[in-house]
Amino acid sequence: MISSTAIARVANREADRFRDANRQAFAHHAAAKGWFQSVPFHWMRDWPSPVPIVAASASGATLTSIDGQAYDDFCLGDTASLFGHSPPALAAALAKQAAEGLSYMLPTTRGAALSERFSAMFGLPQWQVTTTASEANRAVIRWCRGISGRAKILTFNGAYHGAVDDAFVDLKGGMPTMRASLVGQVHDLRGTTTVIEFNDEEALAAALRGRDIACVLAEPVMTNVGMVLDAPGFLAALRRLCNETGTLLVFDETHTISSGYGGHGVTHGPAPDLMVVGKSIGGGVPCAVYGFSADVADRMASLNAARAPGHSGIGTTLSANALAIAAMDTMLSDVITPAAYDRMLRGAARLVGGLEQVIAASGLDWHVTQVGARVEFLTCPTPPRNGGEAKAAMHPELEAVIHLCLANRGILLAPFHNMMLVSPVTGDNQIDRLVGAFADCVRALKE
Repeated sequence: MISSTAIARVANREADRFRDANRQAFAHHAAAKGWFQSVPFHWMRDWPSPVPIVAASASGATLTSIDGQAYDDFCLGDTASLFGHSPPALAAALAKQAAEGLSYMLPTTRGAALSERFSAMFGLPQWQVTTTASEANRAVIRWCRGISGRAKILTFNGAYHGAVDDAFVDLKGGMPTMRASLVGQVHDLRGTTTVIEFNDEEALAAALRGRDIACVLAEPVMTNVGMVLDAPGFLAALRRLCNETGTLLVFDETHTISSGYGGHGVTHGPAPDLMVVGKSIGGGVPCAVYGFSADVADRMASLNAARAPGHSGIGTTLSANALAIAAMDTMLSDVITPAAYDRMLRGAARLVGGLEQVIAASGLDWHVTQVGARVEFLTCPTPPRNGGEAKAAMHPELEAVIHLCLANRGILLAPFHNMMLVSPVTGDNQIDRLVGAFADCVRALKE
């Protein structure tokens, strides 16, 4: 058990150390008055450090700050650079495409080959490109409602599917509640969004039995409320119940692409009717895709033929721009390969083993959770079974001080619940440094 006194002591000491080592970062933020909260986008303020580190460059699995510090990067842009920063093949392809034009609102010669690459990797025959995974999730919800004639969707408590209003409903005391952090929401979402706990097969069956839910929108493993693994048989039951009730099953694999080549559905099953994946497939270039079965494609085409022409509410001008197509085509052909996953999963296993050794040697009742190349340590004794348990188990002050402690030792984790990503170019020496720094942090907290 780590005391609140120890957390405060280490937090103060590490904050002082950070200030001494990052003077240019402080100067940068002081000068950036034209940005709201001194950053170009508000999430950049979510780091536990006194100010965010200011990046100068990144390559492979190393990020360098304007203060000249090199970090072993296990955040990797919160999955955007899951396969490493600026892979050489991607950098070359982007430079070539930039010289030939960035956005035409027309298909390019690479587009046909890219759609086949997506089909081969993820097992779904039809695809569309968007600019973000949030946009892809919005499109999928619209299509599912349109082709099913049903208004409701179902999500799981604590889930996050990007900036999609429909998903911002949680359970509080067992009752659906609109998420308090949702800014400017004026419509009550609870009439069209049903929310239940993950891994609750009984609640799932009861919710779907009314046959008024268009789709279940789910990560096959929850990753945004800490990592909550699927209970044995739950995903199979989810697939079966969707089939029985005519409900479409959507997997948001933006994060669970870490599970293995083809994502969690291909690696572990079951297959969804539709899927969304973003961030990493463009290597950091803003883009995402959603794929769907032949049956869904036929229903979408029928819906299009039956409705009046005009704006569908799906898509933006920059969707499928030439730069994004070039980025995804290069990533899928040269970077996101089965061999890359072999290296990622081997490195993740090394990381899990090292962290577990430190936790055991320290006598802490913590545990480590893994979703392929995605690893997280949780400061609670047992793995949570759902989003409610995961939120209750969180210790924000302790997580923040560990994050800052590691940053001061040259290790960069994701700012959200101490999640770590292992890329194909992450070295064993980087993994071992993370484990060693983690041990230092634990010792400091137990002093």
